[in-house]
Amino acid sequence: MFDTANAYGWGAEKGRTEEIIGSWFARGGGRREKTVLATKVYGNMGPDGERVWPNDDKLSALNIRRAVDASLKRLGTDHIDLYQFHHVDRNTPWDEIWQAIDVLVQQGKILYAGSSNHAGWHLAQANEAAARRGSYGLVSEQCLYNLAERRAEMEVIPAARGYGLGVIPWSPLHGGLLGGVLRKEREGTGAARSASGRSANALADSAIRARIQSYEDLVDKHGLAPGEVALAWLLTRPGVTGPIVGPRTADQLASALRAVELELPAELLAGLDEVFPGPGPSPEAFAW
Repeated sequence: MFDTANAYGWGAEKGRTEEIIGSWFARGGGRREKTVLATKVYGNMGPDGERVWPNDDKLSALNIRRAVDASLKRLGTDHIDLYQFHHVDRNTPWDEIWQAIDVLVQQGKILYAGSSNHAGWHLAQANEAAARRGSYGLVSEQCLYNLAERRAEMEVIPAARGYGLGVIPWSPLHGGLLGGVLRKEREGTGAARSASGRSANALADSAIRARIQSYEDLVDKHGLAPGEVALAWLLTRPGVTGPIVGPRTADQLASALRAVELELPAELLAGLDEVFPGPGPSPEAFAW
């Protein structure tokens, strides 16, 4: 499975990642036939800084129609397996969105629709609107979810499970924070990459830094790699189909694949809950 988005590449390079995948498909050898292809729609594809006109972004029926055709061209394929709404469009009714999606399904341009970064009530709203129309509705939700960020357990994942959606978490290592960032910092390996963005901001907080140290100490006690444990933990979570990984090297890809075979002992799972406690069951966690 490849997961991308029409806007990935950003700035002047918007659409570039879809083009890279399209070039790979063009090499043949059954590449397209053996790939589950997922991309997204929402962001403005025009030059940065220019006025965004109505229907140039988000989830209007017209933008969805235009965006699909543009993505198909960049990807060099005649269909997208999973077409995801990259964010919530607060101005477009779900009936309009599903009307556009139904047409694309009938045309064979997409097979399934999914969401990303939606709240639990958005998932319910979307699928209830689809049910009224006799449409298939959402089949997946791609949300921020990992050991260090478990708020999705409050509403998003219960809603996804209730409606039968697969959950495909993004940023499973929380921007590198769960990938052994402190060990790399001490050893001077990969520190520049690991301690940037979300990781750098988090590590500036002494309490978060202490928690990450406790995590790495716990994982070391079991002789395991932090990144592999973080991925394997997600695979134990109810409702999770699989995390979205973004390896930069062959070694990182191999490490991610090892997580699939990794069985975490009960003692380690309990320890992870102590270091990174979740919110608890919904609605008990916030109702009383």
